[in-house]
Amino acid sequence: MEKMKIIIKKIKLSWTSTPLCVSDLQEEGKNAIHAPMSPASVEIHPEDTQLEENEERTVIDPTSRDDPRFKELLKVLIDWINDVLVEERIIVKQLEEDLYDGQVLQKLLEKLADCKLNVAEVTQSEIGQKQKLQAVLEAVQDLLRPHGRALQWTVDSIHGKNLVAILHLLVALATHFRAPIHLPEHVSVQVVVVRKREGMLHSSHVTEELTTTTEMMMGRFERDAFDTLFDHAPDKLSVVKKVHNVSFAFELMLDGGLKKPKARPEDVVNLDLKSTLRVLYNLFTKYKHLE
Repeated sequence: MEKMKIIIKKIKLSWTSTPLCVSDLQEEGKNAIHAPMSPASVEIHPEDTQLEENEERTVIDPTSRDDPRFKELLKVLIDWINDVLVEERIIVKQLEEDLYDGQVLQKLLEKLADCKLNVAEVTQSEIGQKQKLQAVLEAVQDLLRPHGRALQWTVDSIHGKNLVAILHLLVALATHFRAPIHLPEHVSVQVVVVRKREGMLHSSHVTEELTTTTEMMMGRFERDAFDTLFDHAPDKLSVVKKVHNVSFAFELMLDGGLKKPKARPEDVVNLDLKSTLRVLYNLFTKYKHLE
């Protein structure tokens, strides 16, 4: 029999929302179904309401799933994983279904960090999968801890196919290893959080920020003249753009003994204008006094 879905209508953000029992949710779902011109609703499967005390489930609002930037983020990350793991003949199609058991995450981390994790290669049991996930996530934590990154995922959230947690993890890995990809900026999603407290279900809407700006995600917090230019004088960009091509700029930089630039070649290849201008400005400041 097809699983019956419980539909919770959108509510305003509140961490002190009115408690709901399962029967209340079911009744609310019926009302939402039969109400004419009802707003877009979030579908929550029965297993998402069968929670232990203080346990919670997170479901992405359908309108957020349809956002073009959210879809782009999914595609960029999936393509990146498949590119990294091409030699492993691993093809990821759906993040929450392909990454939850730790197998793909293990291979991805081993490839990115050039290391070998001491975990079982294949495991079918839930306990074994969570043990593998624990080992993988501990290795990730060891990598990210020196940078003071707040971890926004757990073994239970990843194994529970929480897409928001999986995306937080992948974005952190991509930025830490400086993946040659361009993550869409300012991607946020609306999610419904269902939590069980004192035997009652509580629900609320929250906003999850998945990406910020490229510079902040890559850890470049120092502002310079080009930040000011982009913020306050974009009309002057047409003048600054008249420079040599990127390949020649990097050759001159290396031959001339310049310090390694703050920008990466990947940034320039991905048409990051700030990075391109910074590289060329380094050349200009070194050679501007030469005839």
